[in-house]
Amino acid sequence: MADDKLKTATVLAFERKLDPSDALFCSGRWDQRDDPAAWRPVRIREKSVRGTISNRLKTKDQDHAKLDALIENPNLQTVDVAALPGDADTLRVQFTLRVLPGVGEPSACNDAAYRAKLMQTVRGYVQQQGLGELARRYAGNLANGRFLWRNRVGAEDVEVRVAHRREGQSVSEWRFQALERPLSAMASANDGELAPLGTLIESGLSGEGHVLLQVTAYVRLGEGQEVFPSQELILERARGTKSKTLYAVGPEDDEVAAIHSQKIGNALRTIDTWYAGADNNGPISVEPYGSVTTQGKAFRQPKEKQDFYNLLDSWVLKDKVPPLDQQHFVVATVIRGGVFGETS
Repeated sequence: MADDKLKTATVLAFERKLDPSDALFCSGRWDQRDDPAAWRPVRIREKSVRGTISNRLKTKDQDHAKLDALIENPNLQTVDVAALPGDADTLRVQFTLRVLPGVGEPSACNDAAYRAKLMQTVRGYVQQQGLGELARRYAGNLANGRFLWRNRVGAEDVEVRVAHRREGQSVSEWRFQALERPLSAMASANDGELAPLGTLIESGLSGEGHVLLQVTAYVRLGEGQEVFPSQELILERARGTKSKTLYAVGPEDDEVAAIHSQKIGNALRTIDTWYAGADNNGPISVEPYGSVTTQGKAFRQPKEKQDFYNLLDSWVLKDKVPPLDQQHFVVATVIRGGVFGETS
């Protein structure tokens, strides 16, 4: 029976269990994928462009004279760009991924009774269901190259290599043809090619061994084609400064274009197909409210009791076990990590 006195802890946080690095960009030739020395860092450079007025006009600006006057004013801007050199047709994107144990164990919790009940609940899920379903979905997002984001669109070929690293050496490696794996569907339980990688990720989440993966994607785009690192969010942009700033890592004179680790993590946890409307919309990133900023929508509304907090409280505080697909979602959100305490 549920304990009526049990309350959600006011301080409750979980560390993420999938811990990716930034993904670095290099350029080279498709037929030199097996030659590490043939790959050169992709640099970011500035470009000044003269744009035209194309934004939606206010009613008062829609007459001929005012529009002509606006067009005479050029839209001058400086932007960052990244592209393959003229002699390279392939982008290499590489990052590492640590898979950490301790699923369901809070990194901070100020209520011992709640902590014990929460850990007991997650342990029960792991014992009954295992972490195989979640691990297979994470593995699927490595194999299909979802982490490439816009760089995957329109590519001629995409090969993803995932190596299990131990003591600085690769002990095993898997290769996947990413374009043969659609982004709109999750990996099947019958996918034998993906099974060993999923089993390895599950062992890391379960604490059965140290799991460090090195993920390398080769994207054949064409000579000189533009590539797409992360774009920096500049909160206060001074007048006259660059209108687009791309992300790079390394010393100032040797910076390498890269994708943020947060964006890699978002792609890897795009496994939520358990929300209403998933059949039409496809998988979304695991978020407490099912938030998709690009669509301006939260797919897990609290009023419908399908958000993380309602499902967790019902499960832990009231002993009402959610349907299996929503159990997957709750545990996936715990693996995502975050601060989930009860506000005062």
